[in-house]
Amino acid sequence: MDKKIINICNYLDNILPNAKCELIYHNDFELLIAVILSAQTTDKKVNTVTPILFKNYPNPQELAKAKQKDVEQIIKILGLYKNKAKNIISCAEELVSKYDSKVPSNFDSLISLSGVGLKTANVVLGELFNYPVIGVDTHVERVAKRLNLARTNDKPYEVEKKLENKIPPQNRVKFHHQMIHFGRYYCLARNPKCANCELKTQCKYYQKINKLK
Repeated sequence: MDKKIINICNYLDNILPNAKCELIYHNDFELLIAVILSAQTTDKKVNTVTPILFKNYPNPQELAKAKQKDVEQIIKILGLYKNKAKNIISCAEELVSKYDSKVPSNFDSLISLSGVGLKTANVVLGELFNYPVIGVDTHVERVAKRLNLARTNDKPYEVEKKLENKIPPQNRVKFHHQMIHFGRYYCLARNPKCANCELKTQCKYYQKINKLK
């Protein structure tokens, strides 16, 4: 790793040594569904609906038989809840029919499931199977671009590959969680906590706002 990356990793290790997935789940199926539901909403909101959802539909077989309007009623506080309800039911059907009701452990199979995109597949692979991948959500993308680890116009896939080129495989899952937490609690989209941040000297956002002062 180059000096810049070492500096970032050391700082994240210092302030976020125990960063981990904040979605509450008890098995592979629950994590997959929770990650699908987490798109364009907060983990906190997802965690308020999943206990009810999984009480009613504790496995892929039960969720596959659910009526969409019943699932919508449970998850309606989430953004895009109608589409998400449709997707998680379809995803459950596919798990039952194609994968013996088990969450697949390879990228191509995961990405084929309804509601599963690049970020969701990588989060599941890293969290459940410890694959050396970095899922890029809005927090990871924002922080990576602010810290000049990716270009402003890079797509999430490009950000992912640039980060994976910089971070050793054994550190990627931890780095993924730390970047999410850093973006969620420190490097916020609005009013980031720059004052005490030790990375501000290499931050494009900080440099920009200081030029405007």
